[in-house]
Amino acid sequence: MAKEFKLTADRVKELGEELNYLKTTRMQEVVEDIKEARSQGDLSENSEYDEARNEQAKLFGRIAEIEDILAHAVVIADDAEASGVISLGCNVVIEDQSTGQIMEFHITGSQEANPMQGKMSDDSPFGRALVGRTVGDTVTVEAPAGRFSAKILRVYR
Repeated sequence: MAKEFKLTADRVKELGEELNYLKTTRMQEVVEDIKEARSQGDLSENSEYDEARNEQAKLFGRIAEIEDILAHAVVIADDAEASGVISLGCNVVIEDQSTGQIMEFHITGSQEANPMQGKMSDDSPFGRALVGRTVGDTVTVEAPAGRFSAKILRVYR
């Protein structure tokens, strides 16, 4: 069975727009680069031609990757009301039990995760520990950086 990619509707739209750009505008740019490099003569010693072909291969790879993601995408339901239980699409406010620091995360699928932007994957150790929990629960995570405990203060969408 193929892997499912859990995405928000916004991310599906972004990927669709990127795919359209890559298949139209960017594809034409790469084709022009190849034509220009080919016109410079001997292809066996033409580094511009090799570079243009490598760029074309990267482009085809990215197109295939996006098409696969979109073909196996599962759109995260963004309910207007949070049930109080942490799930995909929720925002979670936690308190680090060792430092007292308050942090906020948005629980996403792995394709949208970006911890530097506060987007935590449900597949990460911390994300797995949070999903299914409610306000007031304390979670402890065994992460590569060490043990981490946090109290859940707020869950909302």
